[in-house]
Amino acid sequence: YCTSGDSKDGPPKPVSVNVPSTEKVLSGKWSCRCAVRAVLKKREYGSKYTQNNFITAVRAMNEFCLKPSDLEQLRKIRRRSPHDDTEAFTVFLRSDVEAKALDVWGSPEALARERKLRKVVEQEYQENIYRNQQLLKEYKDFWGNTKVSNQLVLIASSWFPESFHGVHPTFPPHCVLFGQSVYLHDNSLLYGFSNMRYIASLISGVGIFMMGAGLSWYHGIMGLLHPQQMESLLWAYCILAGSLVSEGATLLVAINEIKKSAREHGISFYEYVMQSRDPSTNVVLLEDAAAVLGVIMAASCMGLTSLTGNPYYDSLGSLGVGTLLGAVSAFLIYTNTEALIGRSIQAEHVQKLTEFLENDPAVRAIHDVKATDLGLSKVRFKAEVDFDGRVVTRSYLEKQDIDQILNEIQLVKTSEDLENFMLKHGENIIDTLGAEVDRLEKELKQRNPEVRHVDLEIL
Repeated sequence: YCTSGDSKDGPPKPVSVNVPSTEKVLSGKWSCRCAVRAVLKKREYGSKYTQNNFITAVRAMNEFCLKPSDLEQLRKIRRRSPHDDTEAFTVFLRSDVEAKALDVWGSPEALARERKLRKVVEQEYQENIYRNQQLLKEYKDFWGNTKVSNQLVLIASSWFPESFHGVHPTFPPHCVLFGQSVYLHDNSLLYGFSNMRYIASLISGVGIFMMGAGLSWYHGIMGLLHPQQMESLLWAYCILAGSLVSEGATLLVAINEIKKSAREHGISFYEYVMQSRDPSTNVVLLEDAAAVLGVIMAASCMGLTSLTGNPYYDSLGSLGVGTLLGAVSAFLIYTNTEALIGRSIQAEHVQKLTEFLENDPAVRAIHDVKATDLGLSKVRFKAEVDFDGRVVTRSYLEKQDIDQILNEIQLVKTSEDLENFMLKHGENIIDTLGAEVDRLEKELKQRNPEVRHVDLEIL
């Protein structure tokens, strides 16, 4: 505090804290004594601080081997729920749970032995579940559990391959069918088996290249190196005609399915195929399209061979079919590899999601935006959000009794009172910030149904 040097009526009297003029300071009429500012004692929490951590009842029973009756005597705290369907849920102080666990089991060693025993029992239980799932899977009626795209794959794989010239084995549809059928529950896979379709489509693309294109090129090259006179091609034409009908019918089904899906997503047929929105349908579409074109190409070359008697036309037809299958295979490998690596969604869509967040009053800025296509019209959105602390605080104050807060402020006399006041309202403001994050995530999902996973990081 500051005192006047000219005071003659007893001890110095405190005056208002105004900056004195330069003349008074230089003339010595003012002198300043700086009082030590009251500072809260710094607390050392250590590298691992869990004294005030909250844990749920399920975690308390699983990690500390307690029963629901053991938790009834512990202090219960209501906290904001991280799930959309519940407003609040009950948690316990970790310190209370640890003390109760030691009281129940007697020592940390006994608790560790019980944890190990329960882990072994849980592992055996999971193994039994897996074996039962495998048995049920063997006897499940697959037709009753598939969607339209699955049925499309089955249609493609049910036809016998066409002739050697237009041929692709039924390996690709079966491979995709396997990729669609793998949906076992596994907690180690954070986003499920959605990418399994891309893996199966990638394998099918390699299969088309190795089995279809490879055999066709081999036949064509051998025909050019060692030409042989062709026998009657009547049966070959019959097989090609049957292949054209079967593959053409499946191709029409695939085209109609993709047109329908493209309209639902508001994009064109070409964009839907190029973006590989549904890899299983794309595999069938491209495989059948290549089959139809291959049949036409093979029939044309065989016709020239029949008319001219020159076997080279047949060999050139095999090379053409192999090139066609190789192009389809390369396209499938490229598009599915891109999807597996993790491609971003369209820039316009990213901008739309970003603008939605930036238009919210609680958000100051958005940084490091990443929107990843998870496949099957599922998007994961991640962004770092700079929140406006004033808006968040106002949101908290709007739900409080202002008169009560003013009374609490008037009762603050010591540093301990101030600490308690700030700790109480500071924790509540943090909860409000978490509620704002939940609100933004929920609204983002509601406005954009394709966004399934939202990760908003607070700056």
